[in-house]
Amino acid sequence: MNIPNRITLSRIFLIPVFIILLTVPFEWGSWTIGNQILPVVDFIAAMLFILASATDWVDGYYARKHNLITNLGKFLDPMADKLLVTAAFILLIEMEMVPAWIVIIIISREFAVTGLRLVAAGEGLVLAAGQMGKLKTVFQLAAISVLLLHNFPFSYIGFPFGSILLYVALALTVVSGVDYFIKNWHVMKGSK
Repeated sequence: MNIPNRITLSRIFLIPVFIILLTVPFEWGSWTIGNQILPVVDFIAAMLFILASATDWVDGYYARKHNLITNLGKFLDPMADKLLVTAAFILLIEMEMVPAWIVIIIISREFAVTGLRLVAAGEGLVLAAGQMGKLKTVFQLAAISVLLLHNFPFSYIGFPFGSILLYVALALTVVSGVDYFIKNWHVMKGSK
């Protein structure tokens, strides 16, 4: 197993730790930031999420730079991304920081795109992620990070930056999903 795949696996192994941090009632205290309270455990979970998110860029960069792209990596990398983002969004619902309907739309788009990719794979085609899909991912990761940090540092001025990022991520999720299907509809028309 090469280094990029090991980095991707580390992201997958960080997910249960992230989930435990946000579901087990640790009493590690909290900080008051502006008019917001930031539990220490939420801060640690946010830092872990940011670290796990950063490994997505690191493994991809390393694999491309050293020509270490493998079929295992092509499978593990998007799966790790979807598991991390899905876990974070579901936990944010439980924490009452994100409306469930937004998460349903985001996860539904991921299922639909994955389904289209499976149909394409059955036809021997590989459908790459588009630039808009990558931008969607950046906004989703940023929104989750800021929300886990209870809107820090914007809580000082009462600016709902996390919510704004979330709605931009939602819009990009919908638009990129529609764009992906329009560009790749030939796969559905050509399948047997």
